Amino acid sequence: MLTLVRSRVRTAALALSAVAALAFGTTATTGATAAPAPGPAPAPAKQGPTSVAYVEVNNHSMLNVGKYTLASGGGNVFDVAIIFAANINYDTGTKTAYLHFNENVQRVLDNAATEIRPLQQKGIKVVLSVLGNHQGAGFANFPTQQAASAFAKQLSDAVARYGLDGIDFDDEYAQYGNNGTGQPNDSSFVHLVTALRANMPDKIISLYNIGPAASRLSYGGVDLSSKFDYAWNPYYGSWQVPRIALPKSNLSPAAVEIGRTSQSTAADLARRTVSEGYGVYLTYNLDGANRSADVSAFTRQLYGSEASYTP
Repeated sequence: MLTLVRSRVRTAALALSAVAALAFGTTATTGATAAPAPGPAPAPAKQGPTSVAYVEVNNHSMLNVGKYTLASGGGNVFDVAIIFAANINYDTGTKTAYLHFNENVQRVLDNAATEIRPLQQKGIKVVLSVLGNHQGAGFANFPTQQAASAFAKQLSDAVARYGLDGIDFDDEYAQYGNNGTGQPNDSSFVHLVTALRANMPDKIISLYNIGPAASRLSYGGVDLSSKFDYAWNPYYGSWQVPRIALPKSNLSPAAVEIGRTSQSTAADLARRTVSEGYGVYLTYNLDGANRSADVSAFTRQLYGSEASYTP
């Protein structure tokens, strides 16, 4: 039996340094400079599912994602690298949600030329994950459509400012109700994602399929499903098809934590991904060690090749 594991390290949600906050229109971010998105990168030289890697930037470098290639053909193992994680915070004075970067996320963004562009130049998309922060603000409890749209603008502004490739939603640790905030409602996430898609029609929007927001994808005749590029299972070491109306090519029922999910389980999940026709394979917590054996366990099944590691 597969063991369900969801061990998202919470420290990404706990660093509350004010200097690292990004509240567009209210709090300036020191050291930030406008960074246009890079030009088109060459497509990875491989055939098969899209591989995704979350990186805990409190502890590890984003550059680790670019260190893995396929021994056969030389293509990138990973197609999408996710910065884990920015936060949705709550200003008790103005009673509004705002986008916050802890010092480690801010460091990655401020050093995009050395932390992000090298991945993009290899053809790897770099996406920013946004996570709750125990303050009561979440994606599912905006009090008005205008408030949801305002937060969507903060997200799209960050993508534009730092030359990122999109936004990932992870509705954990919001602690809805804290600081006098409301409980989840049916309209908020629909308004938020609709506004974000309008702001950035050609960027990635992905869903870590967990929390109140993930179960509130339809409101007022609007179904959010088609506004997402990807959705994935949040339980590592397991198989669970996200309940969202996306084609199989955009879904990852498989989820593994590199170095913790066994190689045999990772291989089984990869084999099932291919045999059942799904187009995405999710991994979490890629660190700085040589994980070529763990990575090869799934690349053999996904791409018919071992993974090579280049320090």
